[in-house]
Amino acid sequence: MLSTRAKYRLGQVVRHRIHPFRGVVFDVDPQFANTEEWYEAIPEDSRPAKEQPFYHLLAENDQTYYVAYVSEQNLVPDYSGEPIGHPDVSDMFGPFDDGVYALQYQMN
Repeated sequence: MLSTRAKYRLGQVVRHRIHPFRGVVFDVDPQFANTEEWYEAIPEDSRPAKEQPFYHLLAENDQTYYVAYVSEQNLVPDYSGEPIGHPDVSDMFGPFDDGVYALQYQMN
């Protein structure tokens, strides 16, 4: 049985360790749960291990908003204190306070 503890929590704002985007965590998979096609599209020399938490983010960069799926090893906390501008944030979360969004409703 896999025993993995997620480092980041729902509602927390994080940023990618390498790529210039940030986002708010809205779901966590205890290990990789996307398609093999998606995984194989990542260059082999930068492909993350599957046996770690993967995070679903409402993400943003300088050009657009989108949903990202990112391994824990590629995330770091965002200490900017700035909220996320993604248009779906208000559908899932309440107020933004100290780098974290309050959950709008209880998730399973």
